[in-house]
Amino acid sequence: MKCKQKQQPVHEIRLGAVKAAIWENETSAGLRHNVTISRLYKDGDEWRNTDSFGRDDLPLVAKVVDQAHSWIFELGATS
Repeated sequence: MKCKQKQQPVHEIRLGAVKAAIWENETSAGLRHNVTISRLYKDGDEWRNTDSFGRDDLPLVAKVVDQAHSWIFELGATS
C-alpha cells in the first residue's frame, strides 16, 4: 500500500504569530494558487494553529495577505 504524502505549501509568509500558506493547484484552466491564513499559539507545551483572529491580529493578517498576493502576482508575471 502506497502512502500518499501530505501536500506542502509552495511558499509561506509569517509575521509574528500570523502565517499565510500559499498552495499550488493544477486545474483544467491552468495553475492556480490558494492561500490559507492561520495564527499560531501555544497550548501548554504544544504549538497549535487556528483560523480565528483577535483585534490585534488583524493588521498582521492584512500584511501577510498583501504579501501573499504580491508573491503570487510576481510569480505569474515571470511565467
